[in-house]
Amino acid sequence: MIRTLIGVDLGGTNVRAGRVEGDSIAAHIARPVSSRGTEQQVIDEVSRIIERVLTPEVSGIGIGVPSLVDTERGIVYTVENIPSWKEVHLKAILEKRFGLPVQVNNDANCFAVGEYHFGLGRGCRNMVGIVVGTGLGAGIILRGRLYSGVNCGAGELGCIPYKGHTIEYYASGTRLVREQGINGQLLHERAMDGDPQALRAFQDFGADFAQALMIALYAFDPERVVLGGSVAKAFPLWEGVMRTKLKAFAYPHALKRLEILPSQEPHIAILGAAALLLDADRKES
Repeated sequence: MIRTLIGVDLGGTNVRAGRVEGDSIAAHIARPVSSRGTEQQVIDEVSRIIERVLTPEVSGIGIGVPSLVDTERGIVYTVENIPSWKEVHLKAILEKRFGLPVQVNNDANCFAVGEYHFGLGRGCRNMVGIVVGTGLGAGIILRGRLYSGVNCGAGELGCIPYKGHTIEYYASGTRLVREQGINGQLLHERAMDGDPQALRAFQDFGADFAQALMIALYAFDPERVVLGGSVAKAFPLWEGVMRTKLKAFAYPHALKRLEILPSQEPHIAILGAAALLLDADRKES
């Protein structure tokens, strides 16, 4: 039976929602969010955008947020760029408002479970989805289920100490902006035009990202890694150096079986939020 679900992606400046019917998005919408607004104001904005895509066929709502989440109770803690959201009982609030089951998780976990159900993770049992954007985070799929950890902290690769800072300091878009003084999109454009400094910046990035990737490989031994986020769009510019550095991995036979792929789905955040309901179905069964 084809399920109709709503997926919501709450960012620091925008909220996007889509109605997912089967394997595709039947309708989607994006609106600015009042990042400096009150807790209730932002809740109302999220609710209104859900209402815009809601139909009687919808059987559940999934929401991805850039923060830690109590996934059992659906409580959101300290959302990045929305200061008023310190402790929001989002699941309870929206279930009461819409009379539908609601699942809440962080954006990296949504990315991973979205790729598993709708994207490049289909067909595998164990995978890691790594979001490489302003920060660095990962979602873990083990034996066909999302593993969030006890405190929704599984996959926080960016927090691991590395070279006097953290992995995220060297292997995220923030590193490119910090060292080059321009935004990642412009740096990408310059590199595509052959600018030597821009090309070197992405190669240096690839070398450090390989270290983050090896940590994920040692910890979870996946069959596939899917990369998302803004920096993943420049994957061809740093893939070669990354793969060269990966030769230091202790189990070369594992690398031969490993697939590393950049995401191809532009609406994976919406699909991933909706996929939280599909993952919950597997838990109950």
